[in-house]
Amino acid sequence: MLTKVVVFHAGREEYAIGIEHIVSIEKLEGVNPIPHLPAYVTGLVKVRNELVPVLDLSSILYDEPLNVRDGLFLLVVKTADLQVGLVVKEAKEILEVADSSITDVGLLAYSKTTYFDSVINLDDRMITRIDPQVLVNSLEGIKEITDYVLKEKTLQNQ
Repeated sequence: MLTKVVVFHAGREEYAIGIEHIVSIEKLEGVNPIPHLPAYVTGLVKVRNELVPVLDLSSILYDEPLNVRDGLFLLVVKTADLQVGLVVKEAKEILEVADSSITDVGLLAYSKTTYFDSVINLDDRMITRIDPQVLVNSLEGIKEITDYVLKEKTLQNQ
């Protein structure tokens, strides 16, 4: 069987998210900064009339915020509770990989990063796959952000 993933750069490495979680890939623009949010949140943006929190993936993974500049992309990803935008350097490609080249993560080094669910082993590179649901649920302060977005959505629909 084949699995489709979107491959992108965040920080120093290549990562992937299953295509089933991706809503869209957008150019990063029009982010409204919100003060006093966790450092990994760069603000809010509207994508297709949906209010989306913008999360700096480099800040989450490496504790090194990306300098917001031209050429960054927003991977809009759906989780069970809300859509989030992940800021990435480059959304490189959609890749079909054989299930046989995907290895579940069992390394001790990954024990603190439960959102890495597997590694895709290709002939010339290794790509770490992220489970966006686990990633978002692991973030400190995300419940308050989710509550705010859902409240705003309710107000818009009235």
